[in-house]
Amino acid sequence: MTDKMTPAQRHYCMSRIHGKATKPELKVRQWLWRHGYRYRLNVKSVPGKPDIVMRKYRTAIFVNGCFWHGHEGCDKFKMPQTNVSFWEHKISRNRERDQQNYQVLHDNGWQVIVVWECQLVPKRIEETMLRIELLLNEHFLALHQPKVVPYDFEKDTGFSMAAEEITYSRKLP
Repeated sequence: MTDKMTPAQRHYCMSRIHGKATKPELKVRQWLWRHGYRYRLNVKSVPGKPDIVMRKYRTAIFVNGCFWHGHEGCDKFKMPQTNVSFWEHKISRNRERDQQNYQVLHDNGWQVIVVWECQLVPKRIEETMLRIELLLNEHFLALHQPKVVPYDFEKDTGFSMAAEEITYSRKLP
């Protein structure tokens, strides 16, 4: 199937595609904000420059477009029929870079959540966002578990324990 647009028209359309504040990303951001979650956008100091960074939860959220990141098994991802080698190379590079960024974040103790564009359609968005909320809360609890230090009862500390009888020097009434 050949392209229905002239090269100039195609160039104009492609030049209007941007990587920040996309519609899927705005849906995620609005849902999080309405439910009381606070975040930062496109933090350069975090590897991979995630779309949404939640430091309190030590979580990076990437909102990926199905086409640009090559979402396998998705209806929205279809390899273009023209200039196939260019697109295969570009999408495979995107996938490799994504995996490297996810691994670096994971190695540094960050939770990585990837939200695909197809998961944000009206009939699936609530389920997707509830899953994200569950992941955030589970990770938050795991990060903030009290550190349990085992107590060694074998050591004689010289302090009396509640189960021991205490003797007083004078008689109590």
